[in-house]
Amino acid sequence: MASGVQVDDQVKDIISDMKVVKSDADANERIRIVVLEIKEGFIKVENVFREKDLSGENDIFRFFLNQLDKDKCRYLLYDCHFETKESSRKEELVFVMWAPETAPIKSKMQYASSKDSLKKVLTGIKHELQMNDLSDYGTRDQFAAKISKNVIKVEGHDV
Repeated sequence: MASGVQVDDQVKDIISDMKVVKSDADANERIRIVVLEIKEGFIKVENVFREKDLSGENDIFRFFLNQLDKDKCRYLLYDCHFETKESSRKEELVFVMWAPETAPIKSKMQYASSKDSLKKVLTGIKHELQMNDLSDYGTRDQFAAKISKNVIKVEGHDV
């Protein structure tokens, strides 16, 4: 079911920037977390957190979880850094639809029906999660199990 909500051009540009990380780019400018909201008939950027914004954070995974408001639906793009037993460090994009049980039903329906519009511009995103409560994937080990096998660290912290 389509909602008629369109994806704002700024969202498309940010997704493109997140998918293509240039080797000569300034690492501090790298986009790590994007919070998207539905506003005025468009999926728009609410917040962008770059590497430099997170430099003082001890745990970027916890910071990501703190963006999940218990009363508001949102979409999030998360550039997750993790390590597996088999390889060294991996960096993969995770798309999250956050629709908490405590959010208004109209909002939950709008986000669910608008997800396909956003997914059309999310080609190449490796992981997609739907979260309704932090018990879904709100611990490091649950999240790690969902994104890959044999994950030993997420954002530098042991699973």
